[in-house]
Amino acid sequence: MIEITKANFEAEVKNAEGPVLLDFWASWCGPCKMQTRILENSAEALKGAKICKCNVDDNPDLAGEFDVQAIPTLIVFRNGEVVDRATGVRDEAALKRMLGL
Repeated sequence: MIEITKANFEAEVKNAEGPVLLDFWASWCGPCKMQTRILENSAEALKGAKICKCNVDDNPDLAGEFDVQAIPTLIVFRNGEVVDRATGVRDEAALKRMLGL
């Protein structure tokens, strides 16, 4: 998983080819840890998408830009545009639906 910051957001998310799933998380968040495990265990099933993470404590500007008010928040980008979003833990099937895989 690629760690997203303000510095690499444009290159890694905005200009990416194919769908991008961006997971807004924090190290102190229990549900975020659960979501990370699901993402790691689902890597093969989600291989048609780029999976990225953004720590809200380290990147409050990005979290604010996308109105992240609770974590984990998952946002799907396609051609640099937000096409789907969800708050709370999502299983592999839900992630695949969000990404259109």
